[in-house]
Amino acid sequence: MKKLHNVLRISRQRVVLSLFSLLLSFISFSQVTKEVDTTKIRIGEQINYKIKVEADSTALVVFPEGQTFSPLEAVEALEIDTTKKDSKFKLSRIYKLTHFDSGSYTIPRQKIIIGEKPFYTDSLRVDVGTVEVDTTKQKLYDIKPIIEVEKNSSNWWIWLLVILAALALIGFLLWWFVWREKPLTEEEEIALLPPYDRAKLALKKLDNSQYLIRSEVKEYYSELTMIIRKYLDEKVYERSLESTTDELMNRLQLLKEGNQFPFSKETLNNLETILKRADLVKFAKSAPDTALIEMDRATIEKEIESVKAILPEPSEEEKLLDQQYKEAQERKKKRTKILITVASLVLLLAATYVGFGLKYGFKYVNDTILGDESKELLEGEWVKSVYGYPPVYIETPEVLKRVQDTLSDKSKDKITKRVFVFDDAEHLEIKIITDEVNNQQGQEDIQRKVVQSIDNIIKSWESENVQNIITKDDTFKTPNDVEGSKTHGTADFPIQDSDETFEGEYAIFSFATKEGMIAHITLFWAKEDSYAVEIAEKIIASIEMKSDEQANTEQESQN
Repeated sequence: MKKLHNVLRISRQRVVLSLFSLLLSFISFSQVTKEVDTTKIRIGEQINYKIKVEADSTALVVFPEGQTFSPLEAVEALEIDTTKKDSKFKLSRIYKLTHFDSGSYTIPRQKIIIGEKPFYTDSLRVDVGTVEVDTTKQKLYDIKPIIEVEKNSSNWWIWLLVILAALALIGFLLWWFVWREKPLTEEEEIALLPPYDRAKLALKKLDNSQYLIRSEVKEYYSELTMIIRKYLDEKVYERSLESTTDELMNRLQLLKEGNQFPFSKETLNNLETILKRADLVKFAKSAPDTALIEMDRATIEKEIESVKAILPEPSEEEKLLDQQYKEAQERKKKRTKILITVASLVLLLAATYVGFGLKYGFKYVNDTILGDESKELLEGEWVKSVYGYPPVYIETPEVLKRVQDTLSDKSKDKITKRVFVFDDAEHLEIKIITDEVNNQQGQEDIQRKVVQSIDNIIKSWESENVQNIITKDDTFKTPNDVEGSKTHGTADFPIQDSDETFEGEYAIFSFATKEGMIAHITLFWAKEDSYAVEIAEKIIASIEMKSDEQANTEQESQN
């Protein structure tokens, strides 16, 4: 029994020794080290930060990517250098780092993943010094002001092309249907001919007709008498078309006796004979033979010539009146075209306005036409950026400007504050405040600092004449699941450069890490401004922070 107990004890010792040996072999299997060429640089100079990894040839190694060296800036990451030693790989990568503010900074621990296990380098302290300038030889100049650069919209030219195409289409349609000199139809060309030419052309068309071939004598005589009646109506007696044969002949006889038109007796007799024969054909169904019909046609043509010969020449006054009439007609025609054009444009604009109003809402259309500051911000090109430390990831209508970077000493605690703000809009303000308290303080002290900072923000509003502040506290979670606090409510905010106020809503989002890094995102907007409300909702939905696990690997600069 004792022998069996000794065997079991020895077996357990062997198992423990085997596991310990395996652990030691695994630890030695993957090694991570770092090297730097210097820990002291001048502003703008670069540090070569080298990470070396020794790992099994089958292990997947992931080096740091991006700006993980903050507060220092990674200028360049060189290609990974790989060498093989036995069954292991030695990998190294150099990162070129720099900084443009003097001070003492800590490069946070860098995370390297080997297989599925993370490894970390040690943090490193770096001193960035200023460049000493001999002011006796080097002149000093004032700091140049910030140059405002207009932001180019990426799609303005598309809208310009659409507008130009629409205007071109409208212009073409108006020209085609209103202003274009349209080709005359055959009827219009005939109507523009003088009465004599029109009568001669009508006789030729009558000759080419099929009336006589189809024995349509009635239709033939109707056309024949209509030709002479129209000519007389326009040149002699304006009621020739509606008069009976007897009435027309009596009128022509009176005109002759009144010496207005010197008709010959033969002309009057011929006209009366043909007109009465036509009446017989139309009403009494008389059927003259073809020879008589042809003779009547020739007689009508002859009498048209006779009437033309006795017509008096128009006087200069009549010619002038005729010219004035034509000019008046042209002016009337032009005015009609202008009225049609204006009416078409007005109707088109009205239809466009109503159509877009029904689809998007009349307020939206009115704001688009008249311009609305909040709407332009909402629909403009937004900027996604990172502000302060701890880094605040946020998307805003415009880039926030840094307006304050103060350093204040209180006992032995150093506090660095960075303030970024957008306050160019009348009904909207965005502000980001980041700072870092002494990391030796406990978590409760950090939370008290957060609450104190929120109180200071509200007190600063009160000093700026913000009235009727109503406050409510809630929790807030970013899209990447980082939890913070949300202080929100309503207040009456003063309008810039005015004694008036507007009813607004506000929200203060606060985040704190275990190391004492604090961030506040403050917004307020007009409650009745639907565009400002949408802007605020879009900004709030874009807020992202690093989690405590990520933040624990970084430290803010100690200015």
